[in-house]
Amino acid sequence: MGLPALEFSDCCLDSPHFRETLKSHEAELDKTNKFIKELIKDGKSLISALKNLSLAKRKFADSLNEFKFQCIGDAETDDEMCIARSLQEFATVLRNLEDERIRMIENASEVLITPLEKFRKEQIGAAKEAKKKYDKETEKYCGILEKHLNLSSKKKESQLQEADSQVDLVRQHFYEVSLEYVFKVQEVQERKMFEFVEPLLAFLQGLFTFYHHGYELAKDFSDFKTELTISIQNTRNRFEGTRSEVESLMKKMKENPLEHKTISPYTMEGYLYVQEKRHFGTSWVKHYCTYQRDSKQITMVPFDQKSGGKGGEDESVTLKSCTRRKTDSIEKRFCFDVEAVDRPGVITMQALSEEDRRLWMEAMDGREPVYNSNKDSQSEGTAQLDSIGFSIIRKCIHAVETRGINEQGLYRIVGVNSRVQKLLSVLMDPKTASETETDICAEWEIKTITSALKTYLRMLPGPLMMYQFQRSFIKAAKLENQESRVSEIHSLVHRLPEKNRQMLQLLMNHLANVANNHKQNLMTVANLGVVFGPTLLRPQEETVAAIMDIKFQNIVIEILIENHEKIFNTVPDMPLTNAQLHLSRKKSSDSKPPSCSERPLTLFHAMQSAEKQEQRNSIINSSLESVVSSNANSILNSSSSLQPNMNSSDPDLDVLKPTRPNSLTPFRKAKALYACKAEHDSELSFTAGTVFDNVHPSQEPGWLEGTLDGKTGLIPENYVEFL
Repeated sequence: MGLPALEFSDCCLDSPHFRETLKSHEAELDKTNKFIKELIKDGKSLISALKNLSLAKRKFADSLNEFKFQCIGDAETDDEMCIARSLQEFATVLRNLEDERIRMIENASEVLITPLEKFRKEQIGAAKEAKKKYDKETEKYCGILEKHLNLSSKKKESQLQEADSQVDLVRQHFYEVSLEYVFKVQEVQERKMFEFVEPLLAFLQGLFTFYHHGYELAKDFSDFKTELTISIQNTRNRFEGTRSEVESLMKKMKENPLEHKTISPYTMEGYLYVQEKRHFGTSWVKHYCTYQRDSKQITMVPFDQKSGGKGGEDESVTLKSCTRRKTDSIEKRFCFDVEAVDRPGVITMQALSEEDRRLWMEAMDGREPVYNSNKDSQSEGTAQLDSIGFSIIRKCIHAVETRGINEQGLYRIVGVNSRVQKLLSVLMDPKTASETETDICAEWEIKTITSALKTYLRMLPGPLMMYQFQRSFIKAAKLENQESRVSEIHSLVHRLPEKNRQMLQLLMNHLANVANNHKQNLMTVANLGVVFGPTLLRPQEETVAAIMDIKFQNIVIEILIENHEKIFNTVPDMPLTNAQLHLSRKKSSDSKPPSCSERPLTLFHAMQSAEKQEQRNSIINSSLESVVSSNANSILNSSSSLQPNMNSSDPDLDVLKPTRPNSLTPFRKAKALYACKAEHDSELSFTAGTVFDNVHPSQEPGWLEGTLDGKTGLIPENYVEFL
């Protein structure tokens, strides 16, 4: 409901109704005044915010304009050039838009703030001044009227007439002021309908102009936007098309990085730690090293990958010799010594892994160190597969099977490390280890005994199932059907060295017994596979691919446990000729140190060409066929000493197993892949790269016979390749 009208005729009466109507108009003016005051304040805040927004957008536009895309490769496609140009186009549009915003902000003060402040001061302010004057005249008129009415009637007539005239004048003046005030109030009420709203309309018109400018910019930008959208889609399509190939290459690089190395001008390059002598002792400094075989130049660049900066000056030396460092001669692993022609002394270097050291030594034509043949095979405090090692494992198994076969979490729950180490020190003491009849005391907890057994197996120089067979076992576990898996693992087990196979059989028989009591101890075949897989079949290098294969390690152990009787008590399926030709070479490791082929080394065989492999296979097959007809009976009689299946599909272990001497066996040349120190008079000593004459199979399994410098002797079969 609107305000009632103020009638001029009511000014003379000055009735209570008039006063109430006047008060309602005054309240509305106060309300309007406060609203305009707040509106001006909010308008100034809005303008300030728009200025800040404009500054932020300009800064954003500047950032877009400064950034430059760098595409992969030495050339860009049209789509890539369009995308690279897009940021500058975005910046231009934003700047243009902000120029218009600044013009709108500058006009906002003139079209909005100034008119509102003027209306509030000139109109509402004038109404307030008129009210003050009206209130003052009201007080004056009422005072004079009260005084006039209090005059005594006994006054002279002339005095009374003069008083009446004075009151009339005051009443007339009050009436005039009242009319002026009512007029001003009604004027302001009417003026606010346009003088208050018109600035708001002008401000909104400025906003519309700004947005219309944005619309025009959008229309102008439309063509480039369409071009950019197409370029982005084309780029995305190319990315999706190549991503699978890149991912496949990445996986190949992960699986076998050596096969996908970039062609380098250097024979070998990579990071090595170089031992340097300091005042306070020695330190190992990381260097990026390169080696060129033709010039025999080794360049060493001290470089810290964490800081990304060089740590000193480059150094180049000329190689004289390279020798693998004995493990027992230095605390660090993977070390080798380099002698230089132009630098005195020996440079000791540490590779990043055993494989890395092998590659460096092959590149530098390195040689093996001279071994002390008088050293006992069982060093004090070192785990070995000798009589002491078998005794320790048998004692642990006997204790578990007689005292704790039904304990829950058997082999999964670990013992206290200090107690485990103490038990191992007692068991490995040569003074007490020979006492085979002595059982482990009852004071030792079962979890301590089981942890000691696992720790001893991990302390072996290499895993029980050997590094060189690790990938083959994994591949066997990945075959499609269970029968193929069992058959392949069966064959691989019989290719292990005799002592490794005997220890594995001892352990699997025991674990099968543990699994038979799984209802009490909760250790199923699967649980035992999880516990023993990483211990018995650990990889030589810890990589992501190796981690992903842990589940297959567990499967191998499960197969061994479930099929232990077949795998260890029967001979794997193989041609009869192979059974005859691969007889065991019996050596006593208790009386002398292990020979080259018996040491727990990781062998890395060079890949043979298809032509060489085919030629070798044809020679072997032709000789084998001649032997079958005349020796079938002797083969059956010697089945207890049969060797592993040579027809295994595993490419990693496709190493030639030559026939034993007969009239059809050819004499060939062979080249040494690794260096070896002879430990017996019948063996030959040689370095990597040595070429042998008249190489042919010997009567000893795992050994060949050849001639070097006029001397005939035995050569480890896995150390050479035929030429």
